[in-house]
Amino acid sequence: MATPCNRKLILDDVLDGVGKTPLVRLNRIAKAHGLKCNLLAKVEFYSSGGSVKDRIGKRMVEEAEKDGRLIPGKSVVIEPTSGNTGIGLALACAMKGYPCVITLPEKMSLEKEVTLRALGAEIIRTPTSAPSWSPDSNLGVAKRLEQTIPGGIILNQYENPNNMLSHLLETGPEIIHAITTTKSTPQHPSSEKVDVLFAGAGTGGTISGLSKAIKLTHNPDCFVVGVDPMGSVFSGPPKHSGGWQIEGIGYDHIPPSLNYEHIDTWQRIPCEEAFAMACQLIREEALLIGGSSGAAVAAAVKYLKSPAGFERFGNVEGLNVVIVCPDSIRNYMSSKWFLDGTIPKVPTKLSSILTDALEETKPEDSPHGIPRVTGNLAPPKLVVHKEKKFSESIDTSNPVVSSVVNMAIPLTLVASIASLAFWLRKVPTA
Repeated sequence: MATPCNRKLILDDVLDGVGKTPLVRLNRIAKAHGLKCNLLAKVEFYSSGGSVKDRIGKRMVEEAEKDGRLIPGKSVVIEPTSGNTGIGLALACAMKGYPCVITLPEKMSLEKEVTLRALGAEIIRTPTSAPSWSPDSNLGVAKRLEQTIPGGIILNQYENPNNMLSHLLETGPEIIHAITTTKSTPQHPSSEKVDVLFAGAGTGGTISGLSKAIKLTHNPDCFVVGVDPMGSVFSGPPKHSGGWQIEGIGYDHIPPSLNYEHIDTWQRIPCEEAFAMACQLIREEALLIGGSSGAAVAAAVKYLKSPAGFERFGNVEGLNVVIVCPDSIRNYMSSKWFLDGTIPKVPTKLSSILTDALEETKPEDSPHGIPRVTGNLAPPKLVVHKEKKFSESIDTSNPVVSSVVNMAIPLTLVASIASLAFWLRKVPTA
């Protein structure tokens, strides 16, 4: 039988692989920053759809089926999202046969759109500049569609209690089980409890559910830190205007699904620090994580190195600091911060040696062209222009990027509605 932390060896279907993700020690990051505590990343890209939001996508669909709000053959799932919840929902809808419509702000990555479309979802891009209360925002457009599309239903991650419950009942117990069943050893001393938790907030369901699970069922003294990008309002009035580039965390208002009751403090983090840490994690820990994961780890390191944080937690051997890493780099492969941060701007020492070796050993009159060392190439150019479609902001002269763009030109609102209308005419009514 599977434990709360371990998957069955044979899954019944892909939804059986949602959640049950591991904790991974960040030993190199801890050492690099002079921390004695245990840095433990809850790596959510091991879930079926690649993110922490798979959990709420699966649970919201299954619970809506139980209470009769989702009806096979009639219902159309509509959801405003920054992408990962949409992927989780599209995954569940693909398995259960529901059409799925995702409203996605323009600033969200092309990779998310490609993944959603591959799962069969219809995508509507909305202006990034539209505030959440605008009818042109992803929330506003979703509400307009719900009133227009026959059978349309918004499961609404911002207010749906199953958002928080998925972490209260699943993610939290997984973390607690992993910590309490891993005994302290001389090599890996442990308090055998969750001492500190760092988690970002978008809808707020993750940190609300986890903090409640840990404090009420495991360790009431666990110190919970919310991670907030500069420009977001969760940690107080933003210190600058103009938004932020990290996808999936932060907001311009407080959603109902965010509960502050069990959150002890907040750590603000600039986007550039988050992206730099994401690149450091990829390079030094070989963890292929995304920007919000970089934000969480950067916030943890920043707080734990502060005078108060270092004395209480960072300098204490055996204390367990759990950091939620929401998704993978899959969603951000063409992002400027990733390309600039991970591809060397000048040839590395090894790439120069390889180039010389190829030159010295090249055959005469080869009909196959010349092998090349890609480390000697400049990274693909990616210039994001405000309020442009993501596909328009990519330098398509780069053949790799161009091939991705050609796979995923965003659908218009009219095309999406027409496609849905065609689908609904073909589906037999129950």
